[in-house]
Amino acid sequence: MTVSKNLFGVMPDGKEVYEFTLENNNGMKVSVLTLGATLRSIIVPDKNGNEKDILLGFDDVTGYLERSSYQGAVVGPFANRIGNGKFEMDGVTYEVIKNEKDVTCLHAGGEFSFAVWNSIIADSDAVEFTYVSPDGNNGFPGNVTVSVVYRLGQNNDLHITYKAVSDKKTPISLTNHAYFNLNGYESDTVLNHVLKLECSAFTPVDAFSIPTGAIRSVEGTAFDFRAEKTIGVDIDKDEEQLQLTGGFDHNFVIDDADGTLRKCAYAFSAESGIALYAYTTLPGVQFYAGNFLEGEIGKGGLPMQKRSGFCLETQYYPDSPNKTQFPACFAEAGEEVKSETVFTFETVKD
Repeated sequence: MTVSKNLFGVMPDGKEVYEFTLENNNGMKVSVLTLGATLRSIIVPDKNGNEKDILLGFDDVTGYLERSSYQGAVVGPFANRIGNGKFEMDGVTYEVIKNEKDVTCLHAGGEFSFAVWNSIIADSDAVEFTYVSPDGNNGFPGNVTVSVVYRLGQNNDLHITYKAVSDKKTPISLTNHAYFNLNGYESDTVLNHVLKLECSAFTPVDAFSIPTGAIRSVEGTAFDFRAEKTIGVDIDKDEEQLQLTGGFDHNFVIDDADGTLRKCAYAFSAESGIALYAYTTLPGVQFYAGNFLEGEIGKGGLPMQKRSGFCLETQYYPDSPNKTQFPACFAEAGEEVKSETVFTFETVKD
């Protein structure tokens, strides 16, 4: 196992951005940037023994700053959306940034994703990133100290451990916004990928992608991934929820979530032979099929086409601060909030 560190680029203000690369004995490599604590690449062997970088991303700092839709970035202090850019907590209404259509708060305004984090090599197989979000930034209460540790195991398992503590009560939900394409970032579609979700329900949304508050069974809908099926088979079905979001972009309710680490998703590409298993301690996972990618130029100068990457964003449910029926996302002052997500990769040969 090795960990190396190299200069990746420089921010407009002159701050340096570094890239850490973790490599295990199987030749799997994971690189992470100090900009956004961003997963920049995951390289695994395909069924023919060729190295495949299965993450969408960019070749330089400018790409991440100017063309990013959160590719690989850590998102917080509250991931996903908050309706009408406000929430009430203990009788006080908090107005937060409305950075999506001047209506919703998306990914807390991108604060964590576009900040340069402090970093250390934490172990022979791990890198730790830390960041402090100041009280009141983008309207969120509390000075929030965050730690994200990426650890690469010898079984091609990437562990992401999140810790956060605030000096004021505040909502916290942290995730990573990696876009996967198991055929490699060069491929222009994930519609041929097989997906299975350990989720019997999802949270339907309104026209602004804010959960209505209902928890709906997937039975008889395009959202039923309890048995393996390709991402593309139902994505364009004539269902209102798909039309509202241009395809899959919804929070799925993980079955029997109890705060322990459990499997929530499986994806596989027969073309590459690469399989992905996702595990989390969190109650929800946002399955997003890259509906709003519009040809942004990414790695190797190649465009990221619509539906050329998919996301499995482990999380508390969107708009949880406004939905008391959803799992509670508020952290008390001084309370350490911890979660873990694991992505494990396997290569299946013909």
